[in-house]
Amino acid sequence: MQIGMLGSLEVRADGGAVTEMAGARLRTLLIVLALEPDRVVSTARLVDGVWGSRPPVKAVNALQALASRLRRVLPEARIESHPAGYRLAIEPDAVDVARFERLVAAGRSALADDAAAAARILREALGLWRGPALMDVADADFFAAPVARLSELRLVAVEDRIEADLRLGRGGELTVELTSLVAEHPLRERPAGALMRALCAAGRPAEALAVYERARETLAEALGADPSPELSALHTAVLRGEVGVAARPVPEAEADGRSRTNLRAGLTSFVGRDSEVAQVGKLVGEHRLTTLTGPGGSGKTRLAGETARALLERMTDGVWLVELAPVGDGGDVPQAVLSALGVREQALTGRAPVGEPIDRLAAALRTRSALLVLDNCEHLIGAAAALADRLLGECPRLRILATSREPLGIVGEALWPVEPLGLPPRDAGAAEALSHPSVRLLSDRAGAARPGFTVSERTAPAVVRICRALDGMPLAIELAAARLRTMTAEQLADRLDDRFRLLTGGGRTALPRHRTLRAAVDWSWDLLAEEERTLLRRLAVFSGGATAEAAERVCMDGAVPADLVPDLLGALADKSLLVASGDGTERYRMLETIREYCLERLEEAGERDRIRRAHAACFVELAETADPHLRRAGQLLWLPRLAADHDNINAAVRGAIAAGDARTAVRLVAAAGWYWYLDWALSGRKAEGAALAAEALAMPGAVDDEVRATACAISALFELNGLGDESRARDWLATAERLAERTEHRHPVLRLVGALGRVPWGARTPTAPPVDAVDPLADEDPWVRATARLNRALTLVAAGRRHAEAEADFQAALAEFRALDERLGISSALTALAGLAEWRGDLATAVSCYEQAVAAVTEVVPGEDVWLMRLRLAQLRWLLGDTEGSAAAMAQAERDTERIGLPDALVAVAYAKAELARWTGEPRTARTQLTRAEELSRHLTVNWQFRAMIRGSLGYLDAGEGDLDAARAHHADALVWALRSRSAPTISQTLVGIADLALHRGRPHEAARLLAASAAVRGTPELSQPDAARVEAATRAALGEEEFAEAARRGADATVETVREIAAVTLGSSRLT
Repeated sequence: MQIGMLGSLEVRADGGAVTEMAGARLRTLLIVLALEPDRVVSTARLVDGVWGSRPPVKAVNALQALASRLRRVLPEARIESHPAGYRLAIEPDAVDVARFERLVAAGRSALADDAAAAARILREALGLWRGPALMDVADADFFAAPVARLSELRLVAVEDRIEADLRLGRGGELTVELTSLVAEHPLRERPAGALMRALCAAGRPAEALAVYERARETLAEALGADPSPELSALHTAVLRGEVGVAARPVPEAEADGRSRTNLRAGLTSFVGRDSEVAQVGKLVGEHRLTTLTGPGGSGKTRLAGETARALLERMTDGVWLVELAPVGDGGDVPQAVLSALGVREQALTGRAPVGEPIDRLAAALRTRSALLVLDNCEHLIGAAAALADRLLGECPRLRILATSREPLGIVGEALWPVEPLGLPPRDAGAAEALSHPSVRLLSDRAGAARPGFTVSERTAPAVVRICRALDGMPLAIELAAARLRTMTAEQLADRLDDRFRLLTGGGRTALPRHRTLRAAVDWSWDLLAEEERTLLRRLAVFSGGATAEAAERVCMDGAVPADLVPDLLGALADKSLLVASGDGTERYRMLETIREYCLERLEEAGERDRIRRAHAACFVELAETADPHLRRAGQLLWLPRLAADHDNINAAVRGAIAAGDARTAVRLVAAAGWYWYLDWALSGRKAEGAALAAEALAMPGAVDDEVRATACAISALFELNGLGDESRARDWLATAERLAERTEHRHPVLRLVGALGRVPWGARTPTAPPVDAVDPLADEDPWVRATARLNRALTLVAAGRRHAEAEADFQAALAEFRALDERLGISSALTALAGLAEWRGDLATAVSCYEQAVAAVTEVVPGEDVWLMRLRLAQLRWLLGDTEGSAAAMAQAERDTERIGLPDALVAVAYAKAELARWTGEPRTARTQLTRAEELSRHLTVNWQFRAMIRGSLGYLDAGEGDLDAARAHHADALVWALRSRSAPTISQTLVGIADLALHRGRPHEAARLLAASAAVRGTPELSQPDAARVEAATRAALGEEEFAEAARRGADATVETVREIAAVTLGSSRLT
């Protein structure tokens, strides 16, 4: 994690993602701690820093609460509590202030004997600044001293860096910068002296004398002082002509009139890797051998060339590119380097060539400060490694930047993997797509190939498909862009399944292996040993990568012995044909272009069907082993393991379906079904498994009864939760119940089938679900008992009935789930209990339950599914007066929903923001958010509750603005949608809005009746909703307590079936049809 305070506060995780820090006090606390990283900061000092002269009454408690919030927000660093205060447990160098101070000290130290190093270090230090120091808190008295100290140190660093540049003979380049610096700081003598020296170096001594005169006059007028002895001595030296034009250390090559490089100018723009040029340049500065590795076509050569160009001024004897691709024999590598240097052995050494090329080369470079770029080393890897080792050992000022599909493998080598260009999300629009380098590259090259081509809202979907299908590989993207001369983006995207035949339009002057996509991959394939080729083509059956264990299980045979698989995997990763990744367990994956190529090779070898069956068997076993653990504490271990192989499991099902293998397909559905269901419920990802299950169950063929029953039951759960057809779900439940009766070892889900089958699920049901249909089962499995209790309680709440009984069931289910350590069950029960606590007005308990529910879920998954809980937390914290906590929860919920992109989540966020805006008196913001929510809700298949809530909120806004006709129309629509949803809480909420309309129309008796009907339908009054409290208070004030009670009695016996009639009095019956 990195913390930046040299500018606005910025917190970045290791992956580079910025962490939002909502709340001024939260930011201030982090800044105070970060100013003293890894040291205990006293409680008194923290209170002073956060609250200044106005600390809260219970300052220590307030600080403790603030520190707890900071712990939750920070991505990695720990806030440690100590008796004396708190400590930010982080390496000082991870804080830009501490790193800046260290670098300035190091630069000043280097200035004594190494001006080049000093200049480099000080530039790095000054590059950390993004704006004024501590700009978030700079106005606070507490921070005046550190702001002043850092600002002064920054100025000293600038002066030291200028001093280093002057010593390096760069004075002529500094005059503009120094003129500005002297104007900004007229009383500082050091910049004035530096400007005098720079002007003399540029051959302008008269102007240097004028600078001295201005400095003398300024000091006299402002301070009544004379210039220092140092500045006066410099003035005298200028007068005597002793500070002349500086002789810049001219590289020997330039002195002889020779070029210092053979790098060619780029013919196309350099897109998407500007930051990498700086990072690789830094690596070259720190290591004498740096190798850029990556698959063919990833852009290694271009990145090396641009980096070398950026380093040219730092290499006094030049930068030299050695193209090894045309070299066929390792023995010719030294001569290729000599040729790249200009066939100038005599010019470099001062004598005629004598001895072996490698000896002459070592002699030529022994004292030179130069950079060699060895490009395309992979086919001569041994020779390139030997040459690099010899030259680096004998030439202490030489540096080498190599490109290769695998490392050179010698001591001291630093590696930089050249990754594909960043990809946009699948649903990115034009603006978002163009923020990703792969799209910018395609746009740039396509614009050259087809003038007028742009990435617009119309072309963006196809452009995104192209870039994603090609893995963001620059060569493939450039070949695709060339095709856009004669095809539309949509046509090209549709034909990329045949990419190797399609992408053949490379330039005539390009290397042969860069003219077609197939040639680029052929080059790597041809360099492989036979065992490597066999394993690589078999690995193509995996989708999403494989562990070494899975690769061994699926791929081994006589041609690939099991004991060789780990070494072969490592070798293929070194050759950039596999990408190794993983946290704890190493995984190997292929880029899609490599995989498509290897699938062709697998087909040619006649192995595809056999390897597909082995792959399916491997993941059947994995899913069946994992399944029982998913309903116990084993979730923590097994969900991530299955998630890592999510694509493999799905691919195995698809492969079995395509092969007509019903037994394997349905067995996989039964084994993976509960994982799919949890993955959908916990992460919110698209439930692809539901579609695969339906397809597998439709296949003819003999399947074991319990396997088919389990697959039917889990598929029905998907359908019943809004992902499909309710009638098909009922057929599956009936089939599952019938088949389950014939089995001995029943899956736990099968023991819930009978109860689930008797529940009249769905909004199309004409009556509320009968509660007795989901009575808890007296089952020996505690998970079955807990789930049955949870379902029964949810049914009671949805029907607006027997809340005390429902709460008891929720508590019992929670206890069982906690005993099992089953996180989804714990979270579900806590969320339900939070809802009940809200209704009775116990907001603190509701917040606690939601926070515990969030903690339970986020132990298992990163937290995408907690967006709804965080939205409720945002609203509840606002109601409790915690505006900072509310804003933080809302910001996190927004990040969660944007990451997963689910339409219902996006609708919920817009609606929640609208409600907060409406409650805080911001009607314009509220209406904007409701308009967004309404637009997004059109993309939902079952959206009655959302539509009801959105229309109801619009009705509140209309009534508040005096447009009662519009309010009546919106509230009528809201009630129609709420009644379709059959959700008692939604209907109850809608009736409160209609009561508000009645009150605005001067009908408080109707309002009282509607409020009573709302409480009756819900089964309890809603004590936490601001609208309900406001409308009730206003109605009581208008009627008085006795009259209010009398009017309310007429609505107290309302049911879902009678609310239409009650509401019609206010809305008019014609609007409710």
